[in-house]
Amino acid sequence: MKSTNYDKHPEVPIQGYDKQAWQGWKMLLPVLNTRLSDASKTVLVIDCYPGVRLNELEQALRTQFADSCLINSEAARKNEEALHRLLARNLTDDRVFGVLSCHQLAEFFDPQTLAALRQQVKDASGLVIVYGPGAALVHDGDVLVYADLPRWEIQQRMRSGELGNWGVDNHDEDILRRYKRAFFIEWRVFDRHKTPLLRRADFLLDTTVADNPKMVSGDALRAGLAQTVQRPFRVVPFFDPGVWGGQWMKNQFDLDPSKPNYAWCFDCVPEENSLLLRFGDVRIEIPSLNAVLLHPRELLGEKVHARFGAEFPIRFDFLDTIGGQNLSFQVHPLTEYIQQQFGMHYTQDESYYILEAEPGAVVYLGTQTGTEPQAMLDNLHQAALGQCAFDDVRFVNQIPAHKHDHFLIPAGTVHCSGSGTMVLEISATPYIFTFKLWDWGRLGMDGLPRPVHLEHGAKVIDWQRETSWVHEHLVNHIEPIGEGDGWREERTGLHEREFIETRRHWFTKPVTHHTGGGVNVLNLVAGDEARVESPTGAFAPFVVHYAETFIVPAGVGEYRITPWGKGVGQQLATVKAWVRG
Repeated sequence: MKSTNYDKHPEVPIQGYDKQAWQGWKMLLPVLNTRLSDASKTVLVIDCYPGVRLNELEQALRTQFADSCLINSEAARKNEEALHRLLARNLTDDRVFGVLSCHQLAEFFDPQTLAALRQQVKDASGLVIVYGPGAALVHDGDVLVYADLPRWEIQQRMRSGELGNWGVDNHDEDILRRYKRAFFIEWRVFDRHKTPLLRRADFLLDTTVADNPKMVSGDALRAGLAQTVQRPFRVVPFFDPGVWGGQWMKNQFDLDPSKPNYAWCFDCVPEENSLLLRFGDVRIEIPSLNAVLLHPRELLGEKVHARFGAEFPIRFDFLDTIGGQNLSFQVHPLTEYIQQQFGMHYTQDESYYILEAEPGAVVYLGTQTGTEPQAMLDNLHQAALGQCAFDDVRFVNQIPAHKHDHFLIPAGTVHCSGSGTMVLEISATPYIFTFKLWDWGRLGMDGLPRPVHLEHGAKVIDWQRETSWVHEHLVNHIEPIGEGDGWREERTGLHEREFIETRRHWFTKPVTHHTGGGVNVLNLVAGDEARVESPTGAFAPFVVHYAETFIVPAGVGEYRITPWGKGVGQQLATVKAWVRG
């Protein structure tokens, strides 16, 4: 039966700012004009995230402000060759993996040309408009607008061939290499640049939809984000096909039936997802990361913020192989390896919570007892060369998977989900760091061989994670915590090497939770509906449906989850994750 209640476009209603958001160029440009001074000179700065359609922006500005002096900040950007010299160490020669950038945006601009643009602004009179990525480096702005868009939209523009990387003519380059450059460099640099701008911007421009921009005042935006981190909320899920993808999500969530499958759903990955803020009649879409960047302490809590900075360390996503194929056989890097090789300060520990499973479904987890490391690595190398298929039966444990099983996967453990499973993956956030060891001889959906990283993988496999150890430590390691009238609580993970704690609550009556001073992430893994409410009325009640992930900010403190609607009379369950101290 389809879960048509699954909300693919969850909104956060913002109170008190209904008249401070506008939609369409014809509405928002006159509003912007009213903020411009009648003085002999006014500088309007529109700084932009890379990926904003500058041609559309420039055309709208020329139409509304025909007599203004327009200056594109990109005129001062270093050329492609200079950028390559600057970034070569971070880009590497690998298709997938680079090294995280610590650059500041000013390094991407030629100092002399930037100084010339600043002098041009100084010498001009009337209305001067500086626009483009890094525009605030030219002038602080008498009026400042920040033009933003989510990373998922940037990826769609890359895939369509519309967008290359910033400062590079590479629209036709391998999408993995373009994504790598954005992930390791551009997004890091521009997030650092935009954070202080968002704190003082007069307006934010939502450029997600072509020719249909939306704008919200800076005061309303900041108030909206402040309200968001004081209540439970959901980010916007996105779904993506894959070579191994299945059919469960397509049917369960009423997705586009024309797609061949859906492999992934990123249901709670604030680095990538959008956040929809409702201001009266206008819905503003922004990167959900903006809430992390501007309110890390309120959202994450003091201890989590102290440990991770302005990063959201927990990820919930779905992996669908029901009616599909095995995931790639893989391993994640150990902490010291990811630090030394890629500049990340924590690694991708994870777990598989089984939402649904077909008869005969398995999870591949750990090596078979007695496995000789070199024999397995030799077999993987031969498989990568096409000389044979990897002998998974000989080398890897295949463990039966059933609904509500929980498999823990600390970094260094070889693993993958087999066909016939619907996995809720609970993990640390640096999800790009997956070393594929074997991909079952497949090509990707782009027709190219999928990258295999045996050289990296061989250096991080923990060979002690063999059959008996895996069953003792990683398979359904469930401990009763407590029970009461209509509820019981169980600890389901994670392993002692992992920083995320998970609990499962079964309930038919209200259950009281507490954030404990840290952010909580939950998913309703059983039952149709539940309501999240404040015992003190501190936030408006929030209804969640089966398989929906939601965030409870650290500052919420006590909250209660109650059977609701179709969920009344059902056996419900939530899985909750947080960063343990």
